[in-house]
Amino acid sequence: MSSEQQKPKASRRKFLTGAAAAATGATALGFPTIVKSQAPIVLKMQGAWGAKDIFNEMAQEYVTKVNDMAGGRLRIDFLVAGAVVKPFEVMDATSKGVLDACHSVPVYWYGKHKAASLFGTGPVFGNDAHHTIAWFYQGGGKALYDELVQKTLNLNVVGFLLFPMPTQPFGWFKKPIKDAKELKGMKYRTVGLAADLFQAMGAKVTQLPGGEIMPALERGVIDAFEFNNPTSDMRFGAQDVIKNYMMGSYHQSSESFEIVFNKTKYDSLPRDLQAILRYGVEAANSSNFWLAMENYSRDLQILKDKHKVNVIKTPRSIMVEQLKAWDALAATLSQDPINKKIIDSQREWFRRVVYYEQYNSADYRLAFEHVYKTKIV
Repeated sequence: MSSEQQKPKASRRKFLTGAAAAATGATALGFPTIVKSQAPIVLKMQGAWGAKDIFNEMAQEYVTKVNDMAGGRLRIDFLVAGAVVKPFEVMDATSKGVLDACHSVPVYWYGKHKAASLFGTGPVFGNDAHHTIAWFYQGGGKALYDELVQKTLNLNVVGFLLFPMPTQPFGWFKKPIKDAKELKGMKYRTVGLAADLFQAMGAKVTQLPGGEIMPALERGVIDAFEFNNPTSDMRFGAQDVIKNYMMGSYHQSSESFEIVFNKTKYDSLPRDLQAILRYGVEAANSSNFWLAMENYSRDLQILKDKHKVNVIKTPRSIMVEQLKAWDALAATLSQDPINKKIIDSQREWFRRVVYYEQYNSADYRLAFEHVYKTKIV
């Protein structure tokens, strides 16, 4: 073997000897050999939901996923509505840093700008909530959301949409509503642009967070209401006060949750932790929908069978009138520049996407009625 071939081995022996000596020296000098873990970054997140609402379970699904993925480096502590601020105040509290994050819906801050409601409770273009969330992430919606909150409203936040909510029921009524004219003068609870829609149809609308609905009903502040779904409604105890539950409506046919972070806090996090917060939204988007399908379908049957609630399909004529009202409302909203940008973006994206899906979709109703030998009425 030549002297050149022997050099690498000699160099390796020299390196190992030096490394061993350095390690021995470090021990002799008393340097610790155990690396202590740092305390986790803690984010305080508040929801907009009453303590018993299934929406808290959905928020907790997100929190659990993030905490598990963060490996002890970051932890979200979740608080229910009212723990720090009222439900309609969580966006402001997050922007100001009173909260680090919130779990809510865009319509709850629609009082700042009606465009907020366009990210869930807005005009219907044949789309459902799955399409709306897809538009948010793939059709330019996220950039428009950022423009609204950060530039138009100067809010110090970063937000994400998740959970494609099933169509929200028309609501709970003292007697079935057979014609849209019967809404005139009715004291009705809803939120966001749905409030504008029902007002255009003649109702007297009061906007309330979920936890205030039943007390308002008992005091006569409202005659009828909608909130969101059979599970939440049953937990409110609606079935103990009203027995007519009407399903199907265009007033809130595409709503979703919103997870918002204080932008200064979010930007200060390492990029991998920011990614966990973002991708946790995508994971919870699916798990929330799965949880909803299990609970909403089961609890609708409990309302019918156990509580003897009169569950009724909303007449098609009423939904036609809702669409007409949306047409007029969309035209009025579009007089504002940011509203117009959002509505135009949605209208064009949904034209292509919904056409594809509807043209291609199997007739699932036909298949259901064939298999179960029953009509969906």
